[in-house]
Amino acid sequence: MHDHSHPPAKKSKLTLYIIIAMILGILLGYLINTNASPVFIKQFAPKIKLLATIFIRMVQMIIAPLVFSTLVVGIAKLGDLKTVGRVGGKAMIWFISASLISLTLGLILVTITKPGVGVNIAGADAEGAKDLIGKTTEFSIEKFVEHVIPRSLFEAMATNEILQLVVFSVIFGVALTSIGNKGEKLIEALDSLTHVILKMVSYVMNFAPLGVFGAMTAVISIKGLGILKTYAYYIGSFYLGLVVLWAVLLGVGYLILKHRLKVLLKRLSSPMAIAFNTASSEAVFPKLVEEMERFGCNNKIVSFTLPLGYSFNLDGSMMYMTFASMFIAQAYNITSVTGDVGTQIAMLLVFMLTSKGIAGVPRASLVVVLATGGMFGIPPEGIGLVLAIDTFCDMGRSMTNVLGNALATAAVSKWEGALEH
Repeated sequence: MHDHSHPPAKKSKLTLYIIIAMILGILLGYLINTNASPVFIKQFAPKIKLLATIFIRMVQMIIAPLVFSTLVVGIAKLGDLKTVGRVGGKAMIWFISASLISLTLGLILVTITKPGVGVNIAGADAEGAKDLIGKTTEFSIEKFVEHVIPRSLFEAMATNEILQLVVFSVIFGVALTSIGNKGEKLIEALDSLTHVILKMVSYVMNFAPLGVFGAMTAVISIKGLGILKTYAYYIGSFYLGLVVLWAVLLGVGYLILKHRLKVLLKRLSSPMAIAFNTASSEAVFPKLVEEMERFGCNNKIVSFTLPLGYSFNLDGSMMYMTFASMFIAQAYNITSVTGDVGTQIAMLLVFMLTSKGIAGVPRASLVVVLATGGMFGIPPEGIGLVLAIDTFCDMGRSMTNVLGNALATAAVSKWEGALEH
């Protein structure tokens, strides 16, 4: 493991710049929203949002080669299939438990807080909902399989289908390991590739504050701070849910990592700030690989567990799925869902499946809510109710996704006895 750690001073600065960028973005957005004409806002918001688009696209271009090279090298370094199976098994046990906890918490909290009861349905964003409905189809086993098994490596890379990439990389890594010495050179080459890409990451991350500034300014200039008032109860109860989820995750994290949990959270401050402000958990995947290795997780385990986590373990997104679908069911008063625990549990299990492999898609949670909700009679146009403030919820859920995956990786490293101090 090469030590490519920077002096700590530089790291905390990035977090600081991101927070400054966020505040400036909110201020500018608010000024434009209150003083400019609607026509100007319509033209201005998409332009300033380009800053965020540039940043997120720059990160996305790195993700496919990073997932491929890290996973293959990770598997090759784990050495033999028994170890791969053992580490993969431990990771899966964590992912499935965490997913079920997230989904269940979302369900319980939305049932207690009832944010959807008595919401004015007329305020739904019908246009936006139409857009999304176009993107989704009913969930089916066929679609699920298509999302999992790649038709071509290059197609998976081109469309950033993380789950498909994981499937290809795992098979490739296993094959590479089993041919022994003949594969050594390729493993070394891929290892070098990983280092090059992590270097690219450090360049791209310098754009994070600009991306944050663009994203914030755009959303506030269109929506204004008023929208937060309208939906305060909904956003509040969702964030309350996230707080409970954090408490559970950190509690389990503490049992496993003890006093090192504090160190981990320090390391995560800048990845989590980026995820929160760009509302994209994908945007920090490369940075997270770096930070987890610096924290002392074995790089073989990081490069194996993190890409898997991004496909299977998006705790924040899962919590949101049960939360949003129940909110819509409450708003449209669909008693077959709100009043029937059996249906709710069925829905929860379907979400468990449908939510896999969505990391590469922005707003994916909503598309999944649409597709799955349709099976249970939740009206697709109901998505229009949550569209307006989805960005604000997305910030929290992206940040939670990052925490969940970091904890999963640290936990698996610890169980494998591969956590350095």
